[in-house]
Amino acid sequence: MSFLPRSVDVVVLGAGAAGLMAAAVAGRRGRSVLVLDHAGEAGRKILISGGGRCNFTNLATKPENFLSANRHFARSALSRYTPRDFLALVERHRIGWHEKAKDQLFCDGSAREIVRMLLDECAAAGCVVALETRIRGVTKGERFRVETDRGDVEAESVVLATGGLSIPKLGATDLSLRVARRFGLEVVETAPALVPFTLPDMGAIGPDLAGVSLNVAARIGKVSFEDGMVFTHRGVSGPAVLQISSYWREGEVVFDLLPGRDAEAALLEVKARRPRGEARGLLSELVPTRLAHALARVHGLPEGMTLANLPDRRVREVAAGLRGWRVSPSGTEGYVKAEVMRGGIDTRGLSSQTMEAREVRGLYAVGEAVDVTGWLGGYNFQWAWASGHAAGMAV
Repeated sequence: MSFLPRSVDVVVLGAGAAGLMAAAVAGRRGRSVLVLDHAGEAGRKILISGGGRCNFTNLATKPENFLSANRHFARSALSRYTPRDFLALVERHRIGWHEKAKDQLFCDGSAREIVRMLLDECAAAGCVVALETRIRGVTKGERFRVETDRGDVEAESVVLATGGLSIPKLGATDLSLRVARRFGLEVVETAPALVPFTLPDMGAIGPDLAGVSLNVAARIGKVSFEDGMVFTHRGVSGPAVLQISSYWREGEVVFDLLPGRDAEAALLEVKARRPRGEARGLLSELVPTRLAHALARVHGLPEGMTLANLPDRRVREVAAGLRGWRVSPSGTEGYVKAEVMRGGIDTRGLSSQTMEAREVRGLYAVGEAVDVTGWLGGYNFQWAWASGHAAGMAV
């Protein structure tokens, strides 16, 4: 195993999206940069994203697409490195891309092209990327000292870019949070985000719903997302669920199972058109059959009763249930299934211009380790590029 340089200008902890971006930008400015990561491969989270094609940005990115204890913190970095800036970098490396959903950009080929692009940028800037390197600690005297299993390295600046706790099988670590606390920075309580819900009693809804999917609007308070939902063996998942999960702490989530439609009018139309039909089949034209049968059981629609004999009052009750299916999740699937971590290094201790710790000169934090959590759809990658760029321009 080769030794590391004993002294550099900048040590970046983490060879993920934000860390590689920070390193490449700093290297282009003439700084000597060393990137350290305990994994055997750079950008592992990039590689699995977007079904292996990496949803690398969202053209509609704005500060309102992010959660943070300080909702204005992300504005500066996002405005100074935009989705168009990153797209220009992608095109400069001749990586094919397409818009899979509105404003969501993916690679035509493999996510490996994004990782290769970042590593090529680092190499062109003279950065050293050292993988399979265990970081044992970070201290500071006149300069920082980063202790590793391959020797110690001194640096003027250290960038915390090891990400969060999501997807532990990829080597997720709390290193950035531990180092931040070691230097006196506060950490906002962390939790899994963009994660499926577990429901307390799937059997009461129907034991055979796994795989059933439909379009819904998921709501908590005034926050609502309309997109797909899919039932799992343990609860519900899908884009609408993942989106709203970032806002959930405890209590109810309300699902509109017929978003954009008048549920009552739709049910009454079915009743008028099929008066001899069975009452339990009322929902089958509006939602998937297995779900329709489960909801019929939940609403106590009797077997054998025809729609002609079903009172309009009961139809209105069923419509209300479709408009507002109220669920109290027992929890989430946790970091194992979470796409990102909510919370992180408190932004009150960081400069929004440079990502530097206000009270610790030379210490920076970027990406998922910071208390900035984006929506589903490329926003978290854009935060990685923007925050990494901000730090790279300042170290």
